[in-house]
Amino acid sequence: MKSEFKNYTEEEKIKEQKYLENNIYKGLQNLNTGFDVDSIYYFSESDFEILLDRVEKDNISIFGIEPWLDGSYYDLTTYEDYNTTANDPKWYRKAFSEFKKREEKLMYAASYKVPKRVFECNK
Repeated sequence: MKSEFKNYTEEEKIKEQKYLENNIYKGLQNLNTGFDVDSIYYFSESDFEILLDRVEKDNISIFGIEPWLDGSYYDLTTYEDYNTTANDPKWYRKAFSEFKKREEKLMYAASYKVPKRVFECNK
């Protein structure tokens, strides 16, 4: 699995970002109002839950989840904290659930890796 993610060309990175925008983020509200780089999308709790469903369906890896509160960094957790693989939905669902229990009204960002076979099939 990991070898599939190595050595993405600049063109593949662009395709990956477009795939996320057109398939995973579609219809969800990006809450990044310019406080972070444009390519990092932030979502409400309800939109992030929809996003997780889409990510799981496409077997996309999530390396880390970074919630923010009132425009400020709140915390970070990664798949390594759960001793599993980045595409295991159990880790990111559990992490999301734990964040929701700790604090309401968080905005969520994550780092993803779309398998090449997924975005190459959706040209």
